[in-house]
Amino acid sequence: MKNISPITKIRFIAAIIVYLLVVIWIGNYWLLLGVPIIFDAYITKKIPWGFWKKGKEGKKPHVIIEWLDALLFALVAVYIINIFLFQNYKIPTSSLERTMMVGDHLFVSKLSYGPRMPLTPVSFPLVQNTFPIINTKSYTEWPKWDYRRLKGLGEVKRNDIVVFNFPTGDTVAFNRTNPDYYITIRELGLNKIGQDYTLIQNREFNNEYERRMFVNQLGRDIVENNNDVFGDVLYRPVDRRDNYVKRCIALPGDNFEIRSNKIYINGELYQEPETVQHNYHVKTDGSSLPQRFFERLEISEDDRRDAGRGPHYVIPLTESMRERVENIEVIESVEIDERQSDSSGMQVFPYSENFPWSRDNYGPLTIPAEGETVELTTKNILLYERIITAYEGNTLDVKDEDIFINGERVNSYTFEMDYYFMLGDNRHKSADSRYWGFVPADHIVGKPILVWLSLNKDKTFPGNIRWDRFFKIVSRD
Repeated sequence: MKNISPITKIRFIAAIIVYLLVVIWIGNYWLLLGVPIIFDAYITKKIPWGFWKKGKEGKKPHVIIEWLDALLFALVAVYIINIFLFQNYKIPTSSLERTMMVGDHLFVSKLSYGPRMPLTPVSFPLVQNTFPIINTKSYTEWPKWDYRRLKGLGEVKRNDIVVFNFPTGDTVAFNRTNPDYYITIRELGLNKIGQDYTLIQNREFNNEYERRMFVNQLGRDIVENNNDVFGDVLYRPVDRRDNYVKRCIALPGDNFEIRSNKIYINGELYQEPETVQHNYHVKTDGSSLPQRFFERLEISEDDRRDAGRGPHYVIPLTESMRERVENIEVIESVEIDERQSDSSGMQVFPYSENFPWSRDNYGPLTIPAEGETVELTTKNILLYERIITAYEGNTLDVKDEDIFINGERVNSYTFEMDYYFMLGDNRHKSADSRYWGFVPADHIVGKPILVWLSLNKDKTFPGNIRWDRFFKIVSRD
């Protein structure tokens, strides 16, 4: 140790401290076997760890070796930055317009809610789950680590824009990822019954849960028997599910409800951000709306639809945009789109006749919170099925009027995690919690803080660059 320079000693001490903190965070103390390796790399140097970078007979290493060394360092640095600090995210859909625009590139802060330990630590940086072109996994499922999160600068608050792993993205039909697997198999099962009602005609179901399981199994069989159409059915760990970005509307323990497109939290009217928009039917006096009309309102081609029957358009508008459109001379009427506002209960989560909700009239629903206990019945079990099984790792079985968790008959359940309810600001063009349910705390990735690039896919270069959005701070309001 006498011949070791002070700088090397300081580097060794820093490396050991960081390494020990990571071991404690991970909770796998077999990793302490790495301490002697760090000691040798900095102090004793008995093993020539950098042998592959040395040239022959003291000569400078080959330029390829130097490039590989630089690339390896860059990949490790990016990996660490992505885990602890921030990562890039691109807005792929219009579900958050006008807050986030399609083509926005964001810096997502991991520090805001605390860095999450990677559940699948061996993965390729900058690739979420699949290598493009070759279509193979970009991660290995061994080793797997338990969920842990360092303390962040704050917690998820109402109105926050949040990036999270898609909750129902645990199972994926590789060739058809939209809609998600569970919506797909349910629709396929129902269509199968519609084509051949004898499949269900003579069956007796003691509760809706049993009927749902039967319908889903019909859909699974169709997916598995049509590999050329749907592709392989894959399972993805939590941190390898696709990233989604929405606005957090309801927090753990909140009572959430939508009445005629108005949101109520704990019985009080929720003050929506000005960027929230809904679909409207816009009819003219016979005049067709020119392209510049849509460009001035920044309505993308994907977000507008010609409803036919004369100049009749369906377009998303904020409240201020609606007032502007109504004052245009050729506009005869502007009416909100209520075509999905029925009360069948089969168009939104939990897709049950026991919950006669719709896109525009939803709830009331209490958001699960860690440590809280809910009474379970065969009528509400579909609300909590995925929480009990997929998110919190239990087995669930329903027989007649009895509910069994991990083989034991129960009439209540205590939640192990907090959950959130996320909505898109483009309310009638957003696949959000109304369709796939709660977002578990362990799925939270981070908070967008800055738009560093924005490209309009409806235009060509250089007109596609939205210069006014460069380095725009992501606001909660």
